Amino acid sequence: MSSRQEIKYENRRIRNLRILTDLTFQRLCLERMTINEAREAVLELRRAATKMFPGKEGVFDLVIAPRLERVIIGRFGEPTLTSN
Repeated sequence: MSSRQEIKYENRRIRNLRILTDLTFQRLCLERMTINEAREAVLELRRAATKMFPGKEGVFDLVIAPRLERVIIGRFGEPTLTSN
């Protein structure tokens, strides 16, 4: 695969992760769900991100998880992701 193709592929994976993250954010804000369902939605996103970007779990935990954590705290009043 040429470097140009690799860049296009990487950009596509980044775009897909951004879309999945935004959809999960919207689900957490808008859907009627329990805190356990909210936790599972975040874990599903983390699994998808890890599958797209193996070895980058730390980036997810530093960049994406805090955004989702703020929504969960605002909605349910308790943190959920500190041990993930």
